[in-house]
Order: sequence, then structure tokens, then C-alpha cells
Amino acid sequence: MSATSGETPRPVALRKEGDQRLVIDWSDGVTTAFTWVELRRQCPCATCREEREKPPDPFRILQPSELVPLRPLAIEPVGRYAYKISWSDGHNTGIYSLDYLRSLAAGAAPPPAQP
Repeated sequence: MSATSGETPRPVALRKEGDQRLVIDWSDGVTTAFTWVELRRQCPCATCREEREKPPDPFRILQPSELVPLRPLAIEPVGRYAYKISWSDGHNTGIYSLDYLRSLAAGAAPPPAQP
């Protein structure tokens, strides 16, 4: 199934590939893949965006949850426009919009945050 021109592509299938990757098949025939670490690192929530803008702290102490392999605990749809991922490190406030996921896959700058 392909998207008609002007229609925003939608996921037609999400699947886990091994223990490390999420693969998304889109309605326009594009397939994208992300590692879990990459998705967690690019979390779009306000707290994570602020953390990415700070200079790295060379004296930061790792939390116990950061010492275990990162994995998603749940992926839930948010309406028809996004997915919420709950992570094994306890984080669960990121809402990954479909536009954001496509921009990450294309290597483009993520769309600006909505107020």
C-alpha cells in the first residue's frame, strides 16, 4: 500500500529486529530502522532536549539503571500521530511523533517543538 501524493506517510508495521533495533514499514514503501540506544538518545521530551544542550559533565556518576542494557518496556500509540516509549532506565515522557521519527530516519534536523 502506498500513500497518495500529499498524504503524510503512516506506519503500517512496527517490529523488533533482534534485541537492538526497531524497524518501521511506512505506507509510502519506505522502511526505517533505529537502534534502541539511538531512539532513547534522541528522546524529544523537554527534559532530554535540555540535557542534550548542556555541555557534558565529566564528573557525572552513572545511575544503576544506566548500567544495564537499554531496552523498551512498552510502545504505545498516542492518537494517530505518535508513539510513547517506556524505557528500562525508567524514562517514559517522550512522545515520538510520526514526523519526528521520519526526520530522524532521514538524518534531518528534528521538527521544532510544539508549544
